[in-house]
Amino acid sequence: MRVNFAIKQLQLKETFSIAYGNYNKREVLFIELSHHHIRGYGECVAIDYYQINLQSFIIKLKNIQSKIENHEIVDPKDFFKFLRSLNLHPFLLSALDCAYWDLFGKLENKNFIELNHLPSNVFVESSITISIGKIQDQIERIERSSWKKFKVKCKGLHKNELEKLLKLDQNIALDSNASFTNEDCLWLQENRAVQKFSYIEQPRPIDHFKILKKEAYANWMADEDCQNMDSLEELIPYYKSINIKLMKCGGLTPALEMINKARELNYKIMIGCMTESSVGISAGCVLTSIVDYVDLDGANLISNDYARGNFIDNGRIVMSENPGLGIELKL
Repeated sequence: MRVNFAIKQLQLKETFSIAYGNYNKREVLFIELSHHHIRGYGECVAIDYYQINLQSFIIKLKNIQSKIENHEIVDPKDFFKFLRSLNLHPFLLSALDCAYWDLFGKLENKNFIELNHLPSNVFVESSITISIGKIQDQIERIERSSWKKFKVKCKGLHKNELEKLLKLDQNIALDSNASFTNEDCLWLQENRAVQKFSYIEQPRPIDHFKILKKEAYANWMADEDCQNMDSLEELIPYYKSINIKLMKCGGLTPALEMINKARELNYKIMIGCMTESSVGISAGCVLTSIVDYVDLDGANLISNDYARGNFIDNGRIVMSENPGLGIELKL
């Protein structure tokens, strides 16, 4: 097996605004695993508020490259055990795990869904994200869109704006990116009308969730509060839903385990994304038949996607007919 990697830059179609700040580009670490001229692909993204340093990932990759290249081709779950022994950051672990699933599936000429015996008849539609802006501009974007589900970013709670969103005949979720106060959360979870929002994501900063009540009107969804399997038990009294992102939890292998555990604990589950190319989005798409919500619009928001594979067409999940994760690089 051979390992290749490079840093690429993803360019947003327009400046994207969330409570954590504004950005118009993201750096991504692209990883290629190859064996007998068959190639599998993965990636991870530099996210400021996760304090990701891709240069440190490259140093780590150079240190472990020979160990990976000398490893035999085995079942992906066994390969993940090997990766976990290397003490990798979850973002880098995810890129390698996804690249190996893509490679292994291509070598076996089977896609991820076949390899894991997942349902393939119904895929949950994705939302598209509406970034922070004037409420009228956000509403106009929703009304002009061909998508059917929307996640509206907000910074703090503005009740008059929320009421305008509630009047729309649309499937809308809110994402505060930890910008709500305790008082905001109390008001939201005691307000019956808030049930109309499909979910309200990460209302408070990390570890400040104990003001939340799972059984209240708001469908609270944990994002940054839910990093991996270890988070699930603690969050039960506070959150009805969780957002699983491959980079947060370490890839497709732990994501499958996390989904199974979350089901046992009666969570609603979303598969989400960051700013990603079709390399990352193709990986997320393979889980969309076994979750309740999907937010995989990352590749739809960039202007220089360097790959193709599974994709989102106005919210509809379109699966590639190719093996592995279905990923191909554009020439």
